[in-house]
Amino acid sequence: MPGFLESWAFVFSIMGETMIKAEFGIIENFDESADYTEYSPKKYHCVAIDDDLYMNDWWNALLQIDTFNVYTKGVLQPQKALSRWGITIIPPSSLPALLDIVLSDRRSKRDKRLIAFAGLIHQAIIENKYMIHYGV
Repeated sequence: MPGFLESWAFVFSIMGETMIKAEFGIIENFDESADYTEYSPKKYHCVAIDDDLYMNDWWNALLQIDTFNVYTKGVLQPQKALSRWGITIIPPSSLPALLDIVLSDRRSKRDKRLIAFAGLIHQAIIENKYMIHYGV
């Protein structure tokens, strides 16, 4: 009988590692009335990081970042931080602070997922794009 974690889609294996993932991607053409409730990581070219390894360490800093929680189509609720178990829209104005959080983590120098995540945030900043976050 599979255990709790093995039975959920948010647990996956990459190169022999199992992690509870948080995924981030860039929204090419943000539309406030669009439907962001569907799980579409390929559409936004998401990169995944290990939620357990990073989010708890970053939480106090993340609480300073303005974001939007996605409830239903066209309904974005202003909030702080990320929706750990939901979908979050991160506006361009909050991306420099998010990048600072990632780059301030010593692990960002050697963890290939954090390096990719930092690169994605940097790209979104340069292009003045919104980002999407899929929580666990």
